Amino acid sequence: MPREPQASPYRPDPVIRSLALWLGDEVAAADFPKTTLRFRNDRWAAAVGLNDLDDTRWTQHFGRFVPLPDNLSQPLALRYHGHQFRVYNPEIGDGRGFLFAQLRDGAGRLLDLGTKGSGQTPWSRAGDGRLTLKGAVREILATEMLEALGANTSKTFSVIETGEQLQRGDEPSPTRSAVMVRLNHGHIRIGTFQRLAALEERDHMTQLVDYCLANFPGPMPPEDAPGRTEPAVQLMHHVVERMADMAASYMVAGFVHGVLNTDNMNVTGESFDYGPWRFLPRWDTAHTAAYFDHQGLYAFGRQPETMHWNCGQMAIALRTLADAPPLIAAMERFGPLYEAAMERRWLWRLGVEPKGREKDRTVIGVMERLMIEEGCTPDTLFHRHRGGRDADSALAEALEGYTATDASHEYWSDPAPVTMTIDEMEALWAPIAEQDNWQVLETAIATIRRMGAAHGEAPVAAGHSVTD
Repeated sequence: MPREPQASPYRPDPVIRSLALWLGDEVAAADFPKTTLRFRNDRWAAAVGLNDLDDTRWTQHFGRFVPLPDNLSQPLALRYHGHQFRVYNPEIGDGRGFLFAQLRDGAGRLLDLGTKGSGQTPWSRAGDGRLTLKGAVREILATEMLEALGANTSKTFSVIETGEQLQRGDEPSPTRSAVMVRLNHGHIRIGTFQRLAALEERDHMTQLVDYCLANFPGPMPPEDAPGRTEPAVQLMHHVVERMADMAASYMVAGFVHGVLNTDNMNVTGESFDYGPWRFLPRWDTAHTAAYFDHQGLYAFGRQPETMHWNCGQMAIALRTLADAPPLIAAMERFGPLYEAAMERRWLWRLGVEPKGREKDRTVIGVMERLMIEEGCTPDTLFHRHRGGRDADSALAEALEGYTATDASHEYWSDPAPVTMTIDEMEALWAPIAEQDNWQVLETAIATIRRMGAAHGEAPVAAGHSVTD
């Protein structure tokens, strides 16, 4: 989705109904004690024609889940399997969320409204189906920061406090509760395909591939790619391209997702479902986000490897429909695609025009060494040297001959960049927890969006467009 959403009329299109009988289970939202609106994303509500809802109607739809006109009449909890820390689990699915609605934006792209914390489903297992208010605030901050830094991410659409007191083992309890709505292209996961493969549902797999190609289109595979006209092979190429770019976007943002399980991998290549995320306090490839990631499986520097491994699980699932060699050929593109995305995104964030792989890789290497030597955040170094300014020594040499892009936005004159370390996140939460004061969060969101405006639109890969 582009940086600045374009206003569009409301265009309901619940196309997932053709798959609903085997893709999910109809469910009902929890009946919450209260619904207090805490956040509404009017920027993105305008893109799907919902920004004219007053707060009362907004709360009815996104707190009580009254169906939107001509949309899904009943929410759908999706079924999927997944590798969780590389251990296969067939007992998962939407345990505290559901698909609420589908709409088209002005460019005709299909968008989903999905929930988190909306109550129990058949897949809740021992969970209560709820979300803490702090968890919702954390997701607002993660999505706003990643959007500003050019990552392809879901958008936090709505947060409504629900009046329940939740018991949690990883934060002070009882704690306040919320229900969140997110906007993104789709909620079809790699784990969705893994489930169909495990159950040997070949016909349903064929339907799901067709659904993804129709609603999440992308470019044809390269001319020399084997099996390039086969739908399953085409989808595999799309997933590899998108995952490689997502991995690069994390690295350039200095972001650690924390839980890169295959059930958290959307085939649209959108980052979503933010739990124990972190932005780096300094450049450290071993930095982890989840306190339970004892082996560092999803550490910052291992995220590209993890995305590639997850693509491998997609390929295994698609063996239901396609031979191995063309799927392996698609997998082999991940490395070069990731390197190209790193160069493209890194130079974009630095604010200079690319000069070619060899020179661009040199710039990246020099900057990585500088961050390690100085112990600074990536945000600091990118801001300090925007457009190549104030570079000296090895960095000045590496940037010789580079042309700066536009750095006229007043943000680049700020004495320090916008950052979102864990300590800063906790400082934003404290006024809410202690005084029910939301002004600090609102100011932070405005500051993050200003930073995003200064960066401008992130570049897309050759052959792609923002409507893919």
